[in-house]
Amino acid sequence: MLLHGFGGSSQNWYPFTAGLAERRRLILVDLRGHGYSTNPENKFTHREAASDVFLLLEKLGIGQFSAMGMSSGGMTLLHMARSQPERIGSMVLISATTHFPDQARAIMRAASFRTMPQAVQEMYRECAKRGDEQIRQLIKQFNALSEDYDDVNFTPRDLAIIRARTLVVHGDRDRFFPVEIPVSLYRSIPDAALWIVPGGDHVPIYDPSVPFTSTVLRFLDGSDATPDLTSD
Repeated sequence: MLLHGFGGSSQNWYPFTAGLAERRRLILVDLRGHGYSTNPENKFTHREAASDVFLLLEKLGIGQFSAMGMSSGGMTLLHMARSQPERIGSMVLISATTHFPDQARAIMRAASFRTMPQAVQEMYRECAKRGDEQIRQLIKQFNALSEDYDDVNFTPRDLAIIRARTLVVHGDRDRFFPVEIPVSLYRSIPDAALWIVPGGDHVPIYDPSVPFTSTVLRFLDGSDATPDLTSD
């Protein structure tokens, strides 16, 4: 199961689906209010997104599964792995966090479509299937997350409940979540591995020099997940 980041949609995974599908059956999800999914309440929390995904899995008749989540998708997975730890056999958390530090809250609070980098604007336009109104709603929800101290607030005791084999992937130049946070995730989740991407910003997996697909498949298959970053 593949969960995208905030403002995106399932198509954020398209650069990787061909390689992943060679070894895995894939389920791509649009989180509430994103892509083709609706959100009548016009409110987003990662806890409620986790409940939505569990309802989908029930409809599909899926018991245990593996999963990957980038940013908000990763935080959604943390809620899922805590609430029903027996369901997730292995998971990959990409640029996820235990909490929103001040630097992330400042970015979320000030976010507007006009001030977003061009690449982010293009991503919102491509992923928001209902147009500008959906973009406005998503940005308003993103702003609101800056004042939420309950939704993403995972303590070491919370994370110790997780049973899934977990690979934590993070860029060492992440502007939202400093590198101390993925280290904390790695130390708090009982069966975890850590991959810090040198020079990587938030969600650093799109860089062609980062061997993302091969590394996560080795991890999901139970093999060594240490990437080879020495080749040109």
